[in-house]
Amino acid sequence: MQLSFDAADRLVELVQARHGAVSAEEAARALFALERAPAELARSLLADVVADDARLEWLGGRVGLAGSPHLDTPLEDAELVVFDLETTGLSATSCRICEIGAVRIRALELVETFETLVNPGTLLPSFVSALTGIREQDLRRAPRPETAVRRFLAFAGDAPLVAHNARFDVAFLDRAVERLTGRRCAAPVIDTVWLARRLLDRRSERFSLAQLAHFFGVSARPCHRALPDAVATAEVLVFLLGLAQERGARTVRDVVELAAPRARRLDGKRHLVAGAPTTPGVYLFRDVNDTVLYVGKARDLRARLRSYFSGARQRPAVEAALGALARIEWRLLGCLIRELRPPANSRSTRPERYVYLARRRDRWRIVTEPGRYGPVRSRRRAELAARALDGFEGEDLAAAIPPVRTKLGRLARDLRFEDAARLRNRLTALEELAARVDELDRLRRLEVCLLAPARERGFRRLFVVSGGRIAAARTIPDELPNRLDREAALAT
Repeated sequence: MQLSFDAADRLVELVQARHGAVSAEEAARALFALERAPAELARSLLADVVADDARLEWLGGRVGLAGSPHLDTPLEDAELVVFDLETTGLSATSCRICEIGAVRIRALELVETFETLVNPGTLLPSFVSALTGIREQDLRRAPRPETAVRRFLAFAGDAPLVAHNARFDVAFLDRAVERLTGRRCAAPVIDTVWLARRLLDRRSERFSLAQLAHFFGVSARPCHRALPDAVATAEVLVFLLGLAQERGARTVRDVVELAAPRARRLDGKRHLVAGAPTTPGVYLFRDVNDTVLYVGKARDLRARLRSYFSGARQRPAVEAALGALARIEWRLLGCLIRELRPPANSRSTRPERYVYLARRRDRWRIVTEPGRYGPVRSRRRAELAARALDGFEGEDLAAAIPPVRTKLGRLARDLRFEDAARLRNRLTALEELAARVDELDRLRRLEVCLLAPARERGFRRLFVVSGGRIAAARTIPDELPNRLDREAALAT
């Protein structure tokens, strides 16, 4: 109990020192001396501390001082401000806001908007300009950050804030407000990503803004501009609030709680890792019927298996396997993926699913026969690259990239943002393919001898790789350490 009191006092002091709410991750790092703490794990660690102290309360995924005036407002009367930011990069520490867009929702209706460009005081990276269509000359005429942020704060007032992937936007907003006032935003925050995950459950596998806009059929389309993205988020939010009401939510507080990051329900399965060795090997996830769900490999079995229960979510197939997990089996050596073909390993172990690009007369087409331009794991990425190559007649894919970049810049200058976004996706796929082909060409030119652990104790597997293929393979004793002995073994 004394520990809880001490932790609560320290947490109150932290919030007061920051002059506003702090993220669960920051609070957990400060209280428990953690190097990193995923949002779900951080909330679990802080749950008792916040619940047992009347001075503290959850404001979405953040901890603040109790007493927010809007949390108990009924949803049908609530006023919320949905906002979105465009920035010069991904780091809230080193990058700046370059556009703010916001929408006011009152009584479940979109009633007012706010929009401004922001002069970040730094050069706008070319990739941001290509992505958003914002030009450097536009920002030079825009208000400075302190003016733009003051206008936004005046628009938002003390209403609860809403954002899609709020952790990103709130980090930038907190930093900007802190530079301006020495304080942070104290308003509760609703994250539509977490709210959608909670309410849609398995009805949608992805929760990007574009995916949710399509799922609900909203009129606004996200396009990497602040106001259109804020409008799309607001329209998605109205649908989500309806679903929340069906779940029994009546007040803003109820929705804030629904949208809070949730710890994965895997705590009861941590004991399955007990006894795992720290040596290299493979591991098998099995369900209650002893069916193999997933096969993985690790240099340190214990560390790898523990990482599945650290709080960070895995990709959907592995997350589903963890949900059905009943037993973990491990073996010190071996390779079982191709033998068992478990469902959660299907992404990277079925060569028949790989595709290649090939030029057929004047068109680039997707083929399954192995060739120089591949393999590509995703047919969708291959299709995008093929579209970017339309009209290209050369052999070196790298030579096709500059003309596409030139066209992308022209579309952005002409304010054709949707066309530019589509071409950007194709260009990215082409760049990935060109880099992959270049890497494979270099690997095919290598002639190397590789040693790997064998299944049998006291032996190793010796592979000779030439022209991108295994030219020879032998199992040899560990007692053949030098080159001449290995060459003699291969000759037998």
